[in-house]
Amino acid sequence: QVQLVESGGGLVQAGESLRLSCATSVNAFTINTMGWYRQAPGKQRELVAGITSGGSTNYADSVKGRFTISRDNAKNTVYLQMNSLKSEDTAVYYCNVHYSIVIGPHKSNYEKWGQGTQVTVSS
Repeated sequence: QVQLVESGGGLVQAGESLRLSCATSVNAFTINTMGWYRQAPGKQRELVAGITSGGSTNYADSVKGRFTISRDNAKNTVYLQMNSLKSEDTAVYYCNVHYSIVIGPHKSNYEKWGQGTQVTVSS
């Protein structure tokens, strides 16, 4: 049973920082990409930041220069460092993992979501 365990959400004031963590039971060698998404009330879920197995990263324009995504392959964990938080960053943040399993000549791709962690930024 693949699991994603998120932590680090909470209530902060504008300008402060938070770090989200997502630990997965998926073997790091099978992971393709890991990412963080968020969903604010009444809005669609959107990509915040992603990181590939090779370490390449991408960010939503709204968080560039403020958020940093990183991963620790030894711990099978991805992090999202969020600085200079704004009220518009308030949302439920979800961890996402894309991974593959190869058995002989067959490769299957899978996706797993975390349960979400609430981030609330007061202005």
